[in-house]
Amino acid sequence: MRRRLLAIALALPLVVGALVVADMSPAHAADVRDISFPQCGMKLPGTNAASAGVLGANGGRAFTKNPCLVEQLRWAKQLADAPAFYMNTGNPGPRHKTNWPLGQTMPRMCSASDPNSLGCSYDYGWNSAQYAFRTAVAAAKKLHGVSDANAQHRVSNVDWWLDVEILNSWQTLNHGATAANGARDTQAIAGAINALWAYGVAQVGVYSTTYQWTAVTGSPALIHGWFRSNPVWLAGFDNHNDAAAGCHRRSFTGGKVLLTQYLHKDGFDANVRCG
Repeated sequence: MRRRLLAIALALPLVVGALVVADMSPAHAADVRDISFPQCGMKLPGTNAASAGVLGANGGRAFTKNPCLVEQLRWAKQLADAPAFYMNTGNPGPRHKTNWPLGQTMPRMCSASDPNSLGCSYDYGWNSAQYAFRTAVAAAKKLHGVSDANAQHRVSNVDWWLDVEILNSWQTLNHGATAANGARDTQAIAGAINALWAYGVAQVGVYSTTYQWTAVTGSPALIHGWFRSNPVWLAGFDNHNDAAAGCHRRSFTGGKVLLTQYLHKDGFDANVRCG
């Protein structure tokens, strides 16, 4: 199904690791393990303890690579369900010139005369998602020995998640929680989502907490209408029962809560898959 791109008005002011998913359905009693670069070289859960994998494409920040993605994808392909991917997000602004899209004209304008425009933030998010997607495509191509087109089809035919956390660089956190900075950070997230949709990814969700999402973007209430089609992966629960109860919480995007995270006894983060 073709998705409508997020139409956030550029002039509108804004008011301001390893994861394991425990599936609640009888058919999927095993955990769904989400792994990334911190788990490089670690012994991963066996196939009897996991029903699917969610793999981090990045190495903890936007525009970095998970060096173990091929090996982790090989592990995830042994599991019952198709793997998914997640990517790191951020919006450092033009002071951090590496990867800042100055001079870019598509999909938005980022001109030298206005180097910290909303369009620049949108392009930064768009580019970071393209980088993460291409990283996953390269891993699938290497693992399966297939063409670029075949690998892209494999990577776009699964769910993707945006990791939105305050540990990464955001203009609201680095330069002040103003309405203007919140609007820029929101544009970066929108750009990333739209880039993945442009690649044909049907479902793009957001991994965060209400606190972190609000710290980065501003007020969840204002942006519900903008991100309502994006499901949520809620972090920060104490145990399995707490995470299961979290499935019924209101989400920060207004979209459906699909996963809730807690720490598993094996040391990996764990998540309940909500019904």
